[in-house]
Amino acid sequence: MEWSGEASVMQARRHGENAVILTAFARDIGLISGILPGGASAKRAAMIQRGTVVALRWRARIEGQLGTFSAEPARARSGLLADALALDGVNAVTALVVFALPEHDPHPRLHEATEQLLDLMDQGVPAGESGWSHAYLAWELRLLDELGFGLDLTACAVTGRRDGLAFVSPRTGRAVSREGAGEWADRLLPLPSLLGGTGNGGMRDAFTLTGHFLRARMAEEHAGKSLPPQGTG
Repeated sequence: MEWSGEASVMQARRHGENAVILTAFARDIGLISGILPGGASAKRAAMIQRGTVVALRWRARIEGQLGTFSAEPARARSGLLADALALDGVNAVTALVVFALPEHDPHPRLHEATEQLLDLMDQGVPAGESGWSHAYLAWELRLLDELGFGLDLTACAVTGRRDGLAFVSPRTGRAVSREGAGEWADRLLPLPSLLGGTGNGGMRDAFTLTGHFLRARMAEEHAGKSLPPQGTG
């Protein structure tokens, strides 16, 4: 069993005295983990920071084995460590990828979105309303969609109309108009204007919405466990 290619580091956990268990995200194989001998050394530490791109060669004797990496630096993203918000962002992205994706299951569209988001964070683009927060919100929506929990915000689930959308069903993820909600409005989630709703909610409300589906649907209902501490928008 063998694979080689470039991938972005998602996680590195200490293994024994000198090694780490490295987890990386590649376009053609998805999430892949293996032991990196010497990965705990100070010399290797910068190369395997979260978000850094590395050239990897992975080998395993049999299918299902953890396997072993050899690694060389490919592209550093030093800007991720230079800004506190960018560091929080990369920690959230990598934690969610490791939590949500099975190993060796390619998700090329999610991988592309992840690389673009990490590049924005690395370039020092501000994280505010006009910065990479929008890209991060789109990334969370892409993650939900890739895993089968995508939101349908195009039309009211009750009336079928495309105007006046004000809520989202916390169970199905479908939009609901104020007219369609009726007496059930207080049991629905607000749909902020940022995502096409009639309300005034902005970025914070949009993240509250995606956070509900990440926690309640993807994590607790599907995976049967809580999100990692970093895995919220």
